[in-house]
Amino acid sequence: MRLLSLFAPLLLATFGRAVVGPGTVTGNTAVHDPTMCKDNTGKYFVFSTAVGIEIRTSTDRIAWTLIGKVWPNGAPWTDQYTGTSNGNLWAPDCTYLNGQFYLYYSASSFGSQNSAIFFAKSSTGLPGSWTNEGLVTSTSSANNYNAIDPNLLIDGGKWYLSLGSFWTGIKEMTLSSSTGKPSTSSVTSLAQRTANGGAIEASVIYKHGSFYYLFTSWDNCCRGTSSTYNIRVGRSSSPTGGFVDQAGVSLLNGGGTLVLGTHDSIIGPGGQDLMDDVDGPILVYHYYTSSGSFLGINRLDFSSGWPVVV
Repeated sequence: MRLLSLFAPLLLATFGRAVVGPGTVTGNTAVHDPTMCKDNTGKYFVFSTAVGIEIRTSTDRIAWTLIGKVWPNGAPWTDQYTGTSNGNLWAPDCTYLNGQFYLYYSASSFGSQNSAIFFAKSSTGLPGSWTNEGLVTSTSSANNYNAIDPNLLIDGGKWYLSLGSFWTGIKEMTLSSSTGKPSTSSVTSLAQRTANGGAIEASVIYKHGSFYYLFTSWDNCCRGTSSTYNIRVGRSSSPTGGFVDQAGVSLLNGGGTLVLGTHDSIIGPGGQDLMDDVDGPILVYHYYTSSGSFLGINRLDFSSGWPVVV
């Protein structure tokens, strides 16, 4: 698969030109597990894993400024899952719809199934403007999956939340569009692998054309330049299952076509999200260098029926 210029976001199509090459994402980009959305003024927001969940904004998708936190005064309702006072909140997922920001995020600790997903709303996306909508779902050692890494798909008025990691892999719940919380107790399995201890997480379901694409991160995150994270994908004609990779292998049987992996000086890309912009589908993710974890932004080309980084 052709992998080009990981640092290379494209300027908005209205600018009429592309910027490629190292260093074109600028400003404060030291993120982990980024999610990106854009409000009705054209401002971009990136939310990322941190104590309180960090917020960065940009007017051009290139230069980013850290403006504060979703929860600047802490989120004590998450402490029982992080195991500490005001711990890191993981892998937020942002959706902007009808003048409203919807943010799902998780609370846990490494290797634990004592995990939970929470929900928040804001009309501006700015620090301190968020309303805590409370618990969405949780897991313990009594469950066979893990309630982390939420991702919202809205399709034809129906809301779906994918989630999960390791254990028995990626799951999906149906949500109520009025409450943003589960409408049934049913949990559907979407993807699972046994290799490397079942290391799969960070699910995103993205609809393009007549297919739904399930993106996941495989292998080991959060180890600096020893990270082995990589982004994989499968597709289905349904958002609720039947995902296969490009070779036809079911994602429930360890399938997954490589989208983006370690290459050159870019190590362990993953923790991804997708969004639509005026110049097409956009992939956002973090990657590692010897200096830390940083924001990556690329366009995706689906012209072959499968996503290719451009």
